[in-house]
Amino acid sequence: MNNSYSESYKAAGVDVTAGYEGVRLMKGDVERTRIPGCISGIGGFGGLFQPDLTDIKEPVLVSGTDGVGTKLKIAMLMDKHDTIGIDAVAMCVNDIICCGAKPLFFLDYIAIGKNVPEKVAEIVKGVADGCVMSGCALVGGETAEHPGMMPDDDYDIAGYSTGIVDKSKILDPSAIKAGDAIIGIASSGVHSNGFSLVRKVFDVNEENLKVFYPELGKTLGEALLTPTRIYVKPVLDVISKVTVKGISHITGGGFYENIPRVLPEGVSAKINKASYEVPAIFKLMQDKGNIPEHDMYNTFNMGIGMMLIVDKADAEKTVEILQANGEQAYIIGETVAGNDGVIFA
Repeated sequence: MNNSYSESYKAAGVDVTAGYEGVRLMKGDVERTRIPGCISGIGGFGGLFQPDLTDIKEPVLVSGTDGVGTKLKIAMLMDKHDTIGIDAVAMCVNDIICCGAKPLFFLDYIAIGKNVPEKVAEIVKGVADGCVMSGCALVGGETAEHPGMMPDDDYDIAGYSTGIVDKSKILDPSAIKAGDAIIGIASSGVHSNGFSLVRKVFDVNEENLKVFYPELGKTLGEALLTPTRIYVKPVLDVISKVTVKGISHITGGGFYENIPRVLPEGVSAKINKASYEVPAIFKLMQDKGNIPEHDMYNTFNMGIGMMLIVDKADAEKTVEILQANGEQAYIIGETVAGNDGVIFA
């Protein structure tokens, strides 16, 4: 690459040498994510990974892809880019574990108006942090400079992850029956969904993100930029010790959209709203935006980032395992007969 330089391309808005510098700066963070199975470094045309199939009779690959939505606008206004990559990883790997699969590797895609190597390296640091948290490897990615399509300071990030599970251990929601327990795991805040409504409610700009809210114990910007919690290791620990019938990642669409995705015909979810404390950020948004309660539960996670459905006899044990893994977990409801989707008590 020593002779790779184009004055003409640079004049058109793309500096290829900035891309090389970005790769150099991120190499240390990428190296932190190496796990057994990695057989290539970054810079090739494809990321190579050799999975360990020991004790897996019928390996099934599970893949997920997602972005972080308009939460990116908060990162740009605050000029803080070292955590948004955690969100990108979380949105993919949290989906993968809903099948009972363990994430193996992750790739990112960053589109940016102007490639500032230090900024890209910050973003990738967050991606690497998320990969370490979820125990998967960052095996590759792409940074694309888009002059003329995006303002210089603008960027978008998306990710893709693949996991693996033995076919016989894929979670089977058809086993869910009325009377099972629903376990909720606390979220870290708004996560990465509903930010178009969030920004509208707070009329988000650079100045009001700096406003300190006593009920939040931090500024609005700090609260909103809190990274999405990654549930991989705690949930996999539960799966190894308890029969988990179904898992729902509470993302866009909130309770009403995501819980029914794992419920079989004739089974609904009854949620006890008093079973846990809804975080202050959601109460603040609801009051400030005069948002109906239904819309809150249909847009946000309301303090519960993931739900597990287990036999009632396993409920307390499930909570104990999650708490031993550092999670706040609660028995937040039960399954009931009917086709009502989600009902609140």
